[in-house]
Formats: sequence, structure tokens, C-alpha cells
Amino acid sequence: MEHAIRRIVTGHDASGKAIIEMDGIVPKKVRPGTGFVSSLLWVTDESPARMDLGQDRAARTIGVPPPPHGSILRVVDFPPVTAEAESVDQKELIASMGASHNAQGGQPARHAFMHRTKSVDYAIVLQGEIDMLLDDSEVHMKAGDFMVQQGTNHAWVNRSDQVCRIAFVLIDAIDPLAGNAASLASAQP
Repeated sequence: MEHAIRRIVTGHDASGKAIIEMDGIVPKKVRPGTGFVSSLLWVTDESPARMDLGQDRAARTIGVPPPPHGSILRVVDFPPVTAEAESVDQKELIASMGASHNAQGGQPARHAFMHRTKSVDYAIVLQGEIDMLLDDSEVHMKAGDFMVQQGTNHAWVNRSDQVCRIAFVLIDAIDPLAGNAASLASAQP
């Protein structure tokens, strides 16, 4: 599957007329050890989001989680999993993603790809199929399936023989596993 993702961004000119600000192919990034290919389409650093910056808000390096009070839109292609990819060092992978691993009861990771982010994630399977593993369960998803994930520890594992493409929107959220007072205090702008 060709990974090229065309992104079109609209905005306004100086008179307030709606225009196309950007139209082109988004750069791709390959995650070492896993073969995951991602395209970062947009990032916001605030909520409500600014729409008057006139700049490419995805033109930066950022981990998997969204910025505090922000959001991320990305598309990821998950190739069929290999034994080599499943043997990747989980701590190194999590560090490269800017994520964490918090299994129930401090248990070791169920899978090398296990991670969690302090975010509400909307996942839309665009093509193929994939398994989403949780601490002790899993769900099979296929093209056309949607998931709302609320800060859960998980891993995306493609056990099929075709690439699976998923669009993700991640929105910063209050961590359900942190103390309520600390979480609410950190959520204040």
C-alpha cells in the first residue's frame, strides 16, 4: 500500500474569504523496530484551538500523545506483525513514542507494543483489519470500525497479511489513573 496522504488545510485571506492554505502530501515517518508508518496531519496546542495562525501546525517532531490542552490528527499504517517486531524492546519503544505503560497492578506488558496516553483517542479503521489488545482482553477491528479509547493501556497488533490503515484523533484529557485533585489541577490552563 502506498502510504502517501494528501492533506488540504483551509483558512481565510486578509478580507475573511475562505481559501485553501495548504494542499500537498504529508511527510511520513517510520517507527524503528515496528515498521509502523505514520503521517502527522495537524496538531493544536490549545483548546479552544487557534485557527488564525496561517502556519503548518504539523511541521514539527512530536511523540504519540497530544500536547497539554491540545490535539493531534495522524494516520498510521500498521504492517503485518513479525516476530522481529514483537521482540522490540518495550521500554525503548515507549520512550520513542513519548508514551507510558501502566498495566493493571504494575504487571509486565502483555505485548511489546503496549502503551497508554493521557488522551481521548478516536480511531477509525480505514483499511484492513487489526487487533487492539488491552491488559487482559482484545477486540478485532476491520475497515469501517470506530473506537473511542479513554486513556487505556493498549497495543495495536496486525495479525493479518495486509497493511491496516487507521486515522487517529488524540485529544488531551484528565488521566483517569492519576489522583483526582492532581489530574484536575493539571487540567487547568
